[in-house]
Amino acid sequence: MEMKKHANTHRGAGVLFIVFGLLFFLLFARFVQLQWTGKADGHVLAAKAEQQHKQTRTIEAKRGTIFGRNGTILAQDVPSYTVVAILDPEMTTDPDRPRHVVDPEKTAKKLAPLLGMDVEDMERILTKKAKQVEFGSYGRNISFELKQKIEALDLPGIAFIRDTNRFYPNGTFASHVIGYAQKNEENETVGKMGVEKWLDRYLHETDGYVSFTSDVNGFRLPEAKERIVKPDNGANVYLTIDGKIQTFLEDAMNSVEKQYKPKKMIAIVADPKTGKILAMGTRPSFDPNKRDITNFLNDAISYPYEPGSTMKVFTLAAAINEGVYNGKETYRSGSYKVGPNIIRDHNDVGWGTITFQEGMQRSSNVAFSILVKEKLGEDRFLQYLHRFRFDQKTGIDLPNEAVGQIRYRYPIERITTGFGQGTSVTPIQQIQAATAIANDGKMMKPYVIEKVVDPDSGKVVLDHEPTVAGEPITAETARKVRDILETVVTSEHGTGRPYQIDGYRVAGKTGTAQIPSAAGGYLTGRENYIFSFLGMAPADDPRLVMYVAVQQPQLDVTETGAAPVSQIFTTVMKSSLQYLHIEPVEEKRPETKTTERRALDSLIGQTAVAAAEQLKEKGYVPVVIGSGKYVEQQLPSGGERVLPGERVVLKTDGAATMPDLRGFSLRDAMKVANVLGLRPSTKGTGYVVSQNIRPGAEVRKGDYLIVELAPPRQWEETAARKEKEAAERKDDEPHE
Repeated sequence: MEMKKHANTHRGAGVLFIVFGLLFFLLFARFVQLQWTGKADGHVLAAKAEQQHKQTRTIEAKRGTIFGRNGTILAQDVPSYTVVAILDPEMTTDPDRPRHVVDPEKTAKKLAPLLGMDVEDMERILTKKAKQVEFGSYGRNISFELKQKIEALDLPGIAFIRDTNRFYPNGTFASHVIGYAQKNEENETVGKMGVEKWLDRYLHETDGYVSFTSDVNGFRLPEAKERIVKPDNGANVYLTIDGKIQTFLEDAMNSVEKQYKPKKMIAIVADPKTGKILAMGTRPSFDPNKRDITNFLNDAISYPYEPGSTMKVFTLAAAINEGVYNGKETYRSGSYKVGPNIIRDHNDVGWGTITFQEGMQRSSNVAFSILVKEKLGEDRFLQYLHRFRFDQKTGIDLPNEAVGQIRYRYPIERITTGFGQGTSVTPIQQIQAATAIANDGKMMKPYVIEKVVDPDSGKVVLDHEPTVAGEPITAETARKVRDILETVVTSEHGTGRPYQIDGYRVAGKTGTAQIPSAAGGYLTGRENYIFSFLGMAPADDPRLVMYVAVQQPQLDVTETGAAPVSQIFTTVMKSSLQYLHIEPVEEKRPETKTTERRALDSLIGQTAVAAAEQLKEKGYVPVVIGSGKYVEQQLPSGGERVLPGERVVLKTDGAATMPDLRGFSLRDAMKVANVLGLRPSTKGTGYVVSQNIRPGAEVRKGDYLIVELAPPRQWEETAARKEKEAAERKDDEPHE
């Protein structure tokens, strides 16, 4: 029995010896392998050991700052913070100094109002089963000032993660020019639009770092070597955008957007001597901080469309430069036949036989059809389209510039291009071409980037100088064109009269561009146009050139498309000229003395007789309504700026009677309807030829007023015919 037990013991010991022997052999073999190769599971052991004891600290770099022309900061990196709440109780080692959220309810009540959150929503987050939580967009990108306010609450468990955020201090301000930048998945800030995208390679930053050997607790070892790689800060960018002029533009566009709610707006202000873009704005726009973007393209450079009559500026310049324009020569307005097609003036019937000078002032399509077809010649005109570079991009230093299309295949297209239909161009192409008119024949390439500067060395790494893009016309031609364009603004026939500015001579041209319909042809209706103005001032030596376009504004029944466009142009141009210390002139040309807008006095409370006399003395036409003695209402109101010769409606305190509206413009007729509280309805366009309420009849508020209108001259013929018919009816009546 003992021998059997002894045998079993020896057998067990043998098994154990073999097992331990194999383990020892394996460990020894592994040791030899590690010593021989220096690797374990494919990893270099020396590198792993160094990594364990090596600490690296990031040295943050800064993305380049974008400045305006006068040093205004338009985009910069700023410190931002993310609020976090620590919920893990194990983070607290001292109960007297808790490091986690102890009281979720109390914390939510104090913190939620500062972050703009609902208290119950925050409390729900603070009671989650998690070690650490954030508060979504409410707690991200908060400012240093808000961080200080939160810290002052001394809430246990509330901490902050520091980061940098791209900040645009002016909000919606030249947004499509500046663009925006945001962090990608690798936490790198990348430009996405505008200058931020165009110059991303210059603006981009690269973080540096410092590395050193440490002990197991992460502390730097004495006399340990360290390696420092300096951060590479992004370069600073200086734009030509002038903060003041851009502010004038943004304010004016905001006002028009609120009042008229157009589909689009585009405006550009440039220095014609250099090509610098001083202001550029579009609507709809966006706040780069919020990135509430509905249109990702900058319409000022990316939206080609048929410009309408602003194109006549360059047709006129071509004709003058070729010596074929005679402003005193006459032609028959109204219509012009081109093959099977008939081109008509915008009022359909024209103005009879008039001079080409008057045709320019009235924006006659027929006049410019004759200039292209009979004076210049279609081939020569095409050469000037190329000279003004309407066939190519301007090369402005912004992304996504588009180019229009010169349609010149069919005979009708060659003619309509002369007055801005068929062929498409971009606003920036028009600005570039207009610099040739304003700058005595030298056409300047537009640009928005002044220079790029290394912030560490101060070295200019990119510098833009004014560049002549071409000389399509002579200096003499440019001066003659400006003189004629000034009459478009000052003449009694001029379509540009709403663009006059007190004290400054303005030269320019209006445009009413048709909008293609998805169903073919063009949209119809009085509001379905792109209304525009291309102007410059002072006319004798322009310091600024400006283009404004407003698409499909919601107009009052008395307003034309010039109302929103002129509101932007005159406001911005006048403010900008004053800001540039360009003194207004006291002496005006004789033609402008009779067309100067003046503020109207308030006449309410005066006798109707005295008020009417006062208006006549100042060159206005009074329209007195009612049999009362005193004026109780007037339109336009006191303080409004109106042109001499305009009708001013005075309503007295007596019974209201209907005046004779024949010969009134639609605007004047609507003034009467407004004052009397009538419900107006119109038929036709032009001037009133008939009305449903006879003159002298008593009217009441809410009555319907129906007026029939006809184009200029035609209304005179219609009115005369109706007067003759009335006289004949009177003659047919029996006499006593």
